[in-house]
Amino acid sequence: MKSIRSILFLITVLFFFISCGEGEHVIYVSPEGDNSLEGTEEFPLQTLEKALEKAMELRKNEKGQISILLEEGDYYLSNPLVISNALSDLAIIGEGTEKVSVKGSKVLQTNWKAFDENIYYTEIKEDIDFSQVYINGKKQILARYPNYNENGGAWQGHAADAISKERVSTWNNPKGGFVHAMHRGRWGGFHYLIYGIDAKGELMLSGGHQNNRPSSMHPELRMVENIFEELDSEGEWYFDKQGKKLYLWVEEGTDLSNATTEVSWLKHLIEISGNRENPVNNVKIEGIRFTHTRTTFLEEYDKLLRSDWTIYRGGAILLKGTESVSILDCEFTNLGGNVIFINGYNRNTAIMGNHIHDCGATAIAFVGDPSAVRSGAFQYEEFVSLQAMDTIPGPANDLYPANAKVVNNLIYRIGRVEKQVAGIQLSMSMNIHVQNNSIYDVPRAGINVSEGTWGGHLIENNDVFNTVLETGDHGAFNSWGRDRFWHPQRKIMDSLVKVNPQMPYWDAIHTTVIRNNRFRCDHGWDIDLDDGSSNYHIFNNLCLNGGIKLREGFNRKVENNIMLNNGFHPHVWFEDSKDVFRKNISMTKHFPIRLEGWGKEVDYNLLPDSISLALARKNGTDFNSTYGNPKFLSPETGDFTVANNSPALQLGFKNIPMDNFGVQIANLKEIAKQPNIPELNALYAQYDDTNLKNWLGAKLKNVETLAEQSASGLHKKAGVIVLSVAKESKLEMAGIEDADVIVEVGGEEIENISGLLLKYQENLWRGVLDLTIIRNQKKRKINVNLQ
Repeated sequence: MKSIRSILFLITVLFFFISCGEGEHVIYVSPEGDNSLEGTEEFPLQTLEKALEKAMELRKNEKGQISILLEEGDYYLSNPLVISNALSDLAIIGEGTEKVSVKGSKVLQTNWKAFDENIYYTEIKEDIDFSQVYINGKKQILARYPNYNENGGAWQGHAADAISKERVSTWNNPKGGFVHAMHRGRWGGFHYLIYGIDAKGELMLSGGHQNNRPSSMHPELRMVENIFEELDSEGEWYFDKQGKKLYLWVEEGTDLSNATTEVSWLKHLIEISGNRENPVNNVKIEGIRFTHTRTTFLEEYDKLLRSDWTIYRGGAILLKGTESVSILDCEFTNLGGNVIFINGYNRNTAIMGNHIHDCGATAIAFVGDPSAVRSGAFQYEEFVSLQAMDTIPGPANDLYPANAKVVNNLIYRIGRVEKQVAGIQLSMSMNIHVQNNSIYDVPRAGINVSEGTWGGHLIENNDVFNTVLETGDHGAFNSWGRDRFWHPQRKIMDSLVKVNPQMPYWDAIHTTVIRNNRFRCDHGWDIDLDDGSSNYHIFNNLCLNGGIKLREGFNRKVENNIMLNNGFHPHVWFEDSKDVFRKNISMTKHFPIRLEGWGKEVDYNLLPDSISLALARKNGTDFNSTYGNPKFLSPETGDFTVANNSPALQLGFKNIPMDNFGVQIANLKEIAKQPNIPELNALYAQYDDTNLKNWLGAKLKNVETLAEQSASGLHKKAGVIVLSVAKESKLEMAGIEDADVIVEVGGEEIENISGLLLKYQENLWRGVLDLTIIRNQKKRKINVNLQ
């Protein structure tokens, strides 16, 4: 039995004795312990399950703090640990994430035999269903088509013919296989179970309930897995449930005879479960690595309010009916579904200092109960008539998360299976403080707010980038507000609010603040407030690429933000939205779409050039704005502080702190990625730009001379010459070649590089850029995939 513990672990134990005083009880656990022992430091128990039983026995007679201290080792759970209100005042503390793992997997007893020259198999004697396989701790790939490619886009590889009749005809028995496909609008994903092949040779599928905006599958973004015939590359596996055989295409250099084979079979690891009347109080989980849960994409999903979201109400750690639960300094990895799910009534949750990566769905989700929503509707087209509507502001009950902190977490590579996900998801919740989190490499939004119910969130000092990598029409920060006032027909919605001006605040009762963050989205907007998002104050944010979008809402105050290489996207505003956009630094013109008014104030902004300012004033805005170079002190290092003689300061702009983005805990900050800092595209002295530019893997040059015009067969001295294209760049994959001349974007002529970049920034959220080029003196259409 291990008797040497880290100094940190000893300090933790001592701290608990001192802080809890008389009545403190400590239960020790070690994988080398014995469940027949007492759980003392010298004679620890062996399993967490037995430790919880011991804690329940103590709780019958004792009221003090109970601490379960985990020594170094792996703890395999036979069932999720359930902590009820009888176990309030409980701490489960590990010796550190590098030493202590809690797993939802089993170690298989294997006897590998050769199936062919590449594939081995072993018989599984026990009755077990699992969805992930690990060999010596390394995750293996479920047999799939197309094969796994880390840079392959959606699902790390997709193909239009994934479920074609021709491919299906090569499968002997695909029953039990899975089909994954993007929504046709790329708003998320669908997942299906194959249960047969029909007379036409097409797959028979069940599922597809994971998106609340029904559509057909995307015609190209499809992937199929768990098909034996697709077991054709190194590291892939397939489990024949009927024959109870596990097949593996073994990786070169792996000694299977001495390998450890683990399979994930539990959906949850810890459930802290009480209710409003008898909540679980004061539970702390700290210093543990959680891993190896199964996928959950075919489980029952709940619809969220009038959005494209449905969600599985579960996770590796599930909270429901709790008060003052803390999850601190833990690591979460190789989990098949959601990581931490806070469901319904929960108060004062603290999720701090955690490292969350390589997981199947959402990292952290706060989701209330729909019964708390007055006159709630669930489909995009639904609307409760005003005559039948409950018009009392605020929630109907308190079955929702509130007053929580999500601070200093490092989150990346989540949504590896499911695509309707976020790093942090807020729905039907109130007053959630999201601070100093680093979130990146995610398929959809980094931070997502599902509706206005009930606001009060403070989102500050986060670093969110490499977002919307697989979906479309989203932002690094994404929200919507299809609350009681919102109607799918704009004119009806407008008329309702004119008669009831307080209606937009019946659900969004508190202002949500977004401040001092750094956002970057290369396939959408940096900050995207979509349908109906209302009652926001957005200030002091550094937006690195996608700009800020406000659509169909009320009372959004946007001020003192920097929008690099992009600008302001007001979409579908009402006549009297009361929106404010002031004292911002914008590097493009405004991009209005279907506006009926310009809100309360759009003014005192710094625009890039005289043309942008003239366009704004033509729309009746920005009469006190100006244009020019903001004079950033060190943009190449990511410091966008402006100099003392910047024209932005004369407009009332104030410098934004540049040293507090993202996770600040030393060990996590050391390994956290940083966003790419963009090369600035704005022109401050004139509308044309420098002659050479690197863009999407190509080197570009303006058409400047009659010789260049003549050589390319152009009708006028305008356009952008492609000098060279890097291999495997977006332009090269689209078919752009050296010496092509780009003359149109989206059917509109461009004069030069600056016009090209402006149209690119205006349209990058669509995911595709339509170019017209001249090649060999003939026009061609080229579609560039931006994702």
